[in-house]
Amino acid sequence: MNNDIGTVLTEQVRRARFERGAEVLEKISGIAGAGQAFYDGLADIAPALAEDVVAHGCGDVYSTTCLAPPQRQLVTIGILTALGGCEPQLEMHLNIALNVGLTPTELVDAIRHAAVYCGMPKALNAISVARNVFAHRDLMPVSTAT
Repeated sequence: MNNDIGTVLTEQVRRARFERGAEVLEKISGIAGAGQAFYDGLADIAPALAEDVVAHGCGDVYSTTCLAPPQRQLVTIGILTALGGCEPQLEMHLNIALNVGLTPTELVDAIRHAAVYCGMPKALNAISVARNVFAHRDLMPVSTAT
């Protein structure tokens, strides 16, 4: 049996997943070529990890429609806040959250909500990242939620 057909199909599926992920990442980030740029940024050290993030993270997971993009970002921001030590990823997802229509007030409230479960130090670190993102986008001061 010739395994070349399976290899070709596997490569086609892999490429389709990567392209779908790159398209999703470009759409939510608002950056043309974001998927390929993300891959290129890791290709010299971890090309398989870069492909996993784009193909699986964005192509398989982020492309589902059960959660709307704003809901997905609230979940992601809550998780990154709770994990701590994910400031670069949190910065990226706060920007994406703003791109998909969430407001600074909603994002601050999501981080405040996470503080109940993950503790004040992690929430304060997340708020520091949020402050930088909002300031960079000229969205300060943030109105408070009631």
